[in-house]
Amino acid sequence: MAHGTLAQKIIEAHMTGGNPVPGEQVAIRIDQTLTQDATGTMAYLELEAMKTPGVMTELSVSYVDHNMMQNGPENRNDHLYLQTVAAEKGVVFSPPGNGICHQLHLERFGKPGRTLIGSDSHTPTGGGIGMIAIGAGGLDVALAMSGQSFNIPYPKVVGVKLTGKLRPWVAAKDVILKLLSIMTTKGNVGSIVEYFGDGVADLSVPQRATITNMGAELGVTTSLFPSDGRTREFLRRQGREADFSFQQPDDDAEYDEVIEIDLNTLEPLAACPSSPDQIRSIRELAGKKVGQVLVGSCTNGGYRDLALVAKALKGRMVHPDVTLGIAPGSRPVLEMLCREGLLGDLVAAGARILEVGCGPCIGQGQSPADDTITVRTFNRNFAGRSGTKGDQSYLVSPETAVAAALTGVFTDPRDLDVKFPVIEEPEFYLADDKHFQMPVPGKGIVRKPTIGEFPVNQPLPGDINGEVVIKVGDKITTDHIMPAGVHLKLRSNIPAYSKVVFECFNEAGKPGFAERAAAVRDAGKAGVIIGRDSYGQGSSREHAAICPMYLGVKVVAALAIERIHRANLINFGILPLIFNDPADYERIDEKDSLIFNGIRRQLAVGKPVVGTVCKSDGSKFEVKFTHPLSARDIELVLAGGRLNCK
Repeated sequence: MAHGTLAQKIIEAHMTGGNPVPGEQVAIRIDQTLTQDATGTMAYLELEAMKTPGVMTELSVSYVDHNMMQNGPENRNDHLYLQTVAAEKGVVFSPPGNGICHQLHLERFGKPGRTLIGSDSHTPTGGGIGMIAIGAGGLDVALAMSGQSFNIPYPKVVGVKLTGKLRPWVAAKDVILKLLSIMTTKGNVGSIVEYFGDGVADLSVPQRATITNMGAELGVTTSLFPSDGRTREFLRRQGREADFSFQQPDDDAEYDEVIEIDLNTLEPLAACPSSPDQIRSIRELAGKKVGQVLVGSCTNGGYRDLALVAKALKGRMVHPDVTLGIAPGSRPVLEMLCREGLLGDLVAAGARILEVGCGPCIGQGQSPADDTITVRTFNRNFAGRSGTKGDQSYLVSPETAVAAALTGVFTDPRDLDVKFPVIEEPEFYLADDKHFQMPVPGKGIVRKPTIGEFPVNQPLPGDINGEVVIKVGDKITTDHIMPAGVHLKLRSNIPAYSKVVFECFNEAGKPGFAERAAAVRDAGKAGVIIGRDSYGQGSSREHAAICPMYLGVKVVAALAIERIHRANLINFGILPLIFNDPADYERIDEKDSLIFNGIRRQLAVGKPVVGTVCKSDGSKFEVKFTHPLSARDIELVLAGGRLNCK
């Protein structure tokens, strides 16, 4: 068993219950929460449903950074609700244009040694400053705001030992891409990644945050770095040195597994379509024609990254076959670029300056042309996430991105005829908090007509007479289940948003998933979803559980279900099951009946669940499932979800 690691020390200092043994559930006190607007509206509707008068955390912040296109009134209606409910409940509000939640929270509010959960899967960005920062569904965040503990499996801790120093044109992004090539995106549920070794001191806090941000793609609970002298320097430059504390593992810390990465030997890398763990070197890709380059987002939208791109472009022009977009991560970063003349250098080179926010990272604009390679400094390249079907999306560092922007092809930036721009951290960052709105209650909550009522689930029946509505393969992401892009504005209206569940699998001229599921529900049967490995990876969007629940889904069965999505299924009363024998996945087809007799009696901690599959030809066979449910989880599923429990 690992002991003395920083992750375990912070967790144990915050434990309110449970057994600190890897795999067993522990409850931890949450110091801070964050929400963003795509998930936040639902989180605050849930907080209202719990009749919570005001938040009980040290700090809770509501950010608007996702739904900002405002094509129609829906997005702005959400913003007004979020602004006014924050004021009433004691939550700090960050308005549209102020910046992306992860970067702003790291800069202005993150504190070493604290716990943070956020309704966004990239909340682990806070691990760059020495926090235990975890992505979760909106309901879990609402519960934390109401003062309740957050439950996680006591983790296995994977130590990543960094040695050496990064060479010019090799970036922090290449560190996490290298780790993704080793650990991949699956098989890491219940683990935490902790970085240590003499190479840590070579990395600034923004570089560390790039690594912990994209650590979400590993499928781990979170990632973190120690809090050291570099952390103190960062906080001093942010005008927050008083928030600093040393956070270190014990000298005799033992890790469950150790992976070593020599920073001296790293080279520029890319995640190839369409998964963050499909890693190749830029030298292997050299010469491939590129049509679009996008730099920014919460992963690489900080001052250092954008200043490097600006200095590399100064006096040069973007290749005529390439469109270059720049998406700053925060208003202070954009303002600093303006003050220093760097924004002018970007514009003069032909860059398009995008709004401060998530934007194209979540499919909100800047979709690439058909059959065109798009090179992005973002954190996900799931198929179709860019908004273009059949997209060819590559994830790279800002150094590699600017090389492609200049040459029009994949180019190892070490081969550029450009002197490497050494960017020093500013003596002081622009620590401008005037755009944050502190909560002042008393004006009431604004709820426009496009914000629907929260759906209520029914308790799990004694018997489940189910029908398989859809059967899908490996690595089904929450983007597959609940598309973002143009549909994102529907998130406050569950009946409307439910119409596009699994839209990417619908076939022209045939009933789509939503129609089939509703028909099964209206016939008095339970909907069943069958998946393979790593089902539900990616975003924390709880709509991937709420909308199927609204359509009558009662069971999701797969070979493996990812952590956040599994928790969301439980929170909304959907039973997550794991095939005991992977071969049984092959034997089940869409429209098969799957019957669980006495399911309420069958559900017990550590006990298998048995179902009967009935085929269209009249044949039947039994299938055994395991499940990851604790006693509390079982109580929630039986009740039809957490909102039905006290």
